[in-house]
Amino acid sequence: MELIADHTVLSVVVGSRAYGLEVAESDTDRRGVYAAPAALFWRLDKPPTHLDGPLPEQFSWEIERFLTLALACNPTVLECLWSPIVERITPIGTELLALRRAFLSQRARQTFLEYAGAQFKRLNPESPKWKQAMHMIRLLISGRHLVRHGEPLVHMGEYRDRLLAVRRGEVAWSELSAWRDELTADLGANAGVLPEHPDRAAVEEFLVAVRKSTL
Repeated sequence: MELIADHTVLSVVVGSRAYGLEVAESDTDRRGVYAAPAALFWRLDKPPTHLDGPLPEQFSWEIERFLTLALACNPTVLECLWSPIVERITPIGTELLALRRAFLSQRARQTFLEYAGAQFKRLNPESPKWKQAMHMIRLLISGRHLVRHGEPLVHMGEYRDRLLAVRRGEVAWSELSAWRDELTADLGANAGVLPEHPDRAAVEEFLVAVRKSTL
């Protein structure tokens, strides 16, 4: 775990605690980014693109993999860049957060819809997993906010009580489905403020600078 201990540039809390949806038994989910020293890439065996641990519910990406996923508007990765709970950050991590809008593009509409749609398909209307249903709705809310305002909505704020009611199974399936349909329609139809393409050149320039700094 030397890469995590010595080369992490950003570590944040995600999941229910970042969303403001935690309950007493909620875990603390952590996601991080590490910048492997450039010399490790000169070997036949390259450094890992991701690592689990060392803490429970902790997962980290090597910075190049993280940047690639962010350019593809991966919802999980984008939300890391807007987490309200930052536990560790270095100057490189600060530069990464300053660059976060360079990753955004119209593609985000599709990725958020696809992720939420996959979660919805796994729900059984006769016996739904309400926690999963809550997070499906949360993802659509976050995506709609991203399209409208240029950043995902991580902390749920005004939506918290209604989402927790979903988690407790206090919302009828018909109401949940209608809410999902409304959010899906909003997210799919709204052209919003996102650029057509990400700023790939700026991201690549950042990556090159990171690699040079670790020589």
